[in-house]
Amino acid sequence: MKRREADKFFNVILNSIADGVFTTDNDGKITFMNKAGEEITGFSNREAIGHYCFDVFRADICQSRCALKETLKTKKEIINLPATILKKGGQKVSISVSTAVLKNEAGQIIGGVETFRDLSAIEELRKELSQKYTVGDIISKNHLIHDIFNILPNIAESDSTVLIQGASGTGKELFAKAIHNLSRRKTKPFIKVNCGALPDTLLESELFGYVRGAFTDAKKDKPGRFALANGGAIFLDEVGDMSPSLQVKLLRVLQEKEYEPLGATSPRQTDVRIVAATNKDLATLVKEGKFRDDLYYRLNVVKIDLPPLSQRREDIPVLMDAFIKKYNAKMGKQIIGVSDQALRLLLNHDFPGNVRELENVIEHAFVLCGGNRIDLDCLPRELTMKQEKTDLFVSLKEEHPFEKAEAEIVIRTLEKNGGSRVKAAEELGISRATLWRKIKRYGLT
Repeated sequence: MKRREADKFFNVILNSIADGVFTTDNDGKITFMNKAGEEITGFSNREAIGHYCFDVFRADICQSRCALKETLKTKKEIINLPATILKKGGQKVSISVSTAVLKNEAGQIIGGVETFRDLSAIEELRKELSQKYTVGDIISKNHLIHDIFNILPNIAESDSTVLIQGASGTGKELFAKAIHNLSRRKTKPFIKVNCGALPDTLLESELFGYVRGAFTDAKKDKPGRFALANGGAIFLDEVGDMSPSLQVKLLRVLQEKEYEPLGATSPRQTDVRIVAATNKDLATLVKEGKFRDDLYYRLNVVKIDLPPLSQRREDIPVLMDAFIKKYNAKMGKQIIGVSDQALRLLLNHDFPGNVRELENVIEHAFVLCGGNRIDLDCLPRELTMKQEKTDLFVSLKEEHPFEKAEAEIVIRTLEKNGGSRVKAAEELGISRATLWRKIKRYGLT
């Protein structure tokens, strides 16, 4: 077959496939683009040829990580790199990119080839599905959370006080923001106050403000958070940590819709919706005499109980996906997921720190991960050590309970002594050689 006929034949093949394809010379100038590439980018083959690929492709990765330039430099292929291009008409198109070097018959590199697939339909489907599991910034597949999703618009429409109870890291602030953003007050301020982070005197001035001359350094009036939130909502986080004296003043706000700044001689009116949150059981605190019952009943008009992450394990994968997207954008990485082993470990972890702990684990993994997938060695050591212990105890035969117990004692003694075999042997009352044999026997590290 003659050269011209061969080129024509290959062009027919390239123009018949659904993926976009373009080739470049060693300088990055386009030498060919197929019909699918024309449809995806909006540029014709004639408009593209002779121009640099970034002038036509206009992808979000062109400046930070040009896939074709990287391939030409390293001689390594890139497969299915996610990106977004700007079409000729200005529309954004989600794609996946694959690159390879282009060689002539003599094996010399004469440029590069890039294939790209339009993922717009898949992205739209993903968004449609994800909307079923999200309200604002809250992501969940759990039926308990979905029960809350269903009543959240009704809660938001009212002006009633809301009490959100849940362990630390379950997302109480996200639910408070969602209530505010769905309410008629959404254009007004949403002010947050952590009641457990400040001593009484400072918390009182933060909440209610003060007037000039209220104390030595009060040179001018200072509005409090209730004044700043006027017309909007105030989020009182960790309200269970509030002292009895401040509980009385908060009760007055709820009952009379008024408060007095420090040093003031007359009350100020306020129009604020209160959303309170706590990681404690306020009903128990009331029984113990640590929280006022009248304030509790005023706060507990509408109550939302958030389950811990250990009771909604089906949310772990979707939350991880969201955090991976977040830190890809924040750190400029292209991590595409989690290995099966790492996922299994995370699904079996109890997460006492809940969603916040899971996010911290993913951020830790991003710092250590050198590839495009999070594996066990990217996870915090305390998680993987727990897995190693579990694997060890499972591997020990059930008919040898002594060995199982002995292995656990050795591990705990080593941990207690910071891994020092000398100190561990002394504490166990055995020689270092004996300890070494036990470590080897049970496969400890």
